[in-house]
Amino acid sequence: MSYLDWAVLVGTIAFIVLYGVWKTHKTRNMSTFLKADNTERWWMMGLSIMATQASAITFLSTPGQAFEDGMRFIQFYFGLPLAMVVLSATAIPIYYRLKVYTAYEYLEGRFDLKTRSLAAFLFLLQRGLSTGITIYAPAIILSAILGWNLTYTILFIGVVVTFYTVVGGSKAVSQTQRLQMSVMLGGMLVAAIVVVRLLPAQVGFSDALVVAGKMGKMNLVDLSFDPNDRYNLWSGLIGGFFLALSYFGTDQSQVGRYLGGETIAQSRLGLLMNGLVKVPMQFLILMVGVMVFVFYQFYQPPLYFNQQQVAKVAASAQAGEWQKLETENTAAFTQKREAALAMVAAHQSNNQGGVEQAALQAQAAEEKRKVLRKEAHVLVNQQNVGVELKDTDYVFLTFVTQQLPQGLIGLLLAVVLCAAMGSTASAFSSLASTTVVDVYKRSIVQNASDAHYVSASRWLTIGWGAVSILFALFASQLENLIQAVNILGSLFYGTILGVFLAAFYCKSLRGNAVFWAAVLTQGIIFTLYFTTSIAYLWYNLIGCFLVIGIAYLLQPLLQERA
Repeated sequence: MSYLDWAVLVGTIAFIVLYGVWKTHKTRNMSTFLKADNTERWWMMGLSIMATQASAITFLSTPGQAFEDGMRFIQFYFGLPLAMVVLSATAIPIYYRLKVYTAYEYLEGRFDLKTRSLAAFLFLLQRGLSTGITIYAPAIILSAILGWNLTYTILFIGVVVTFYTVVGGSKAVSQTQRLQMSVMLGGMLVAAIVVVRLLPAQVGFSDALVVAGKMGKMNLVDLSFDPNDRYNLWSGLIGGFFLALSYFGTDQSQVGRYLGGETIAQSRLGLLMNGLVKVPMQFLILMVGVMVFVFYQFYQPPLYFNQQQVAKVAASAQAGEWQKLETENTAAFTQKREAALAMVAAHQSNNQGGVEQAALQAQAAEEKRKVLRKEAHVLVNQQNVGVELKDTDYVFLTFVTQQLPQGLIGLLLAVVLCAAMGSTASAFSSLASTTVVDVYKRSIVQNASDAHYVSASRWLTIGWGAVSILFALFASQLENLIQAVNILGSLFYGTILGVFLAAFYCKSLRGNAVFWAAVLTQGIIFTLYFTTSIAYLWYNLIGCFLVIGIAYLLQPLLQERA
């Protein structure tokens, strides 16, 4: 990295952190620390909600997902706008009427303490683990590509975020997230423009779309119904709807964002803004990944993007075998580049037959290269026994560091770190608020002063920060990182959503039945995950309806026993 890149990176991060601390260092009461004193406008909440969900994994892993699998991941978000409408109409008025600090407070009044505690426990378990991944993900990739020390990178992200969250609480999170989201959106827009401009002079944007389409990357909608397929229209609309309903309606990291709104109307507009902007934002990020794929049709990409792992193999007994793969990869790329150029020329001369013929040649060369990459992956795994690595998580930052001009590299790295900080800060704030309100204040110290609970919130923020940092330090990479986080969420969100829907809409259900239904459902979900190949998005739907269905079955039995 150049001095200019370091100046852009350090200057951006320092300004955001110092601004957040300056604006919120006088936070002294529970309402301000946990709910930003109900002063947030709709656009502030909209940016904060989006920044909470858009972790560093979004900007590192999603372009790699598109590079590998095309645009079909966009279907994951198709159910989100509808979920925002439902939550705006139902959940927000209930939370505001009861003046709660956390979503789980409502469950005690509706059911009982043990049901509230169970939902809070499931949230704390899921969010605590996933926060470790949101810290680990950018750290492992930044350390591999830039040569940064992994431990120091994890500690930097975790400690900086813990610092300003401890100082200002939820208000500091909201203040910093506005700036972070602006940097993220602006950075990705710049990346989209630059990657298109880096294509060969004879290749325009429409030509790039043709190449992407013929190579199978413009697969926006899949109408087939397959419960084992992670991304199709039905899993996105149905499974994605229930995941979004649970995440934005019951996860304190999101509920805490819109509980700080000035009015119900402001909170509703903030959620609806997220529903309107989120899908286009993800489309932009995926399109950047697709354009990076097109770029590498004309300029040779690495056989394996994680150069840290390449160095391990090159220094091992398999070095000769690796060199052979590199030679074959160069030959396959040359064939693919010639076919891609022929495809562009045929498209520009309106020769559809030529386009199809060149596309077949390019596809054959790409299939050859995929085989070579799989063989390379086997060699890499031999040097990392017991650790499953996913190379596509390194695609985007490899492109950034090798192809972008000075200054923009620092900006895109700032995007990654801003995303890591924004989502991590919301997680720390929500973990602390849930622990204080639903555990400490409710069951341990019930009648202390406001200052005492603010102090406890700060110490618990430090505690959860330490837990997440420790988990990140010992984490190992599982699958594509964006999928790892969504899988972890789907294992718990269906159960939590079932409890809340039973509370909102099933007036005849009582606490005992819902509590035991949730316990049984969580066990069933874990069993399904380890014994079947059902796509993870469906666990949100399955878990939700299992809780309600089992609760109705248990209700008469538990009443009779009582």
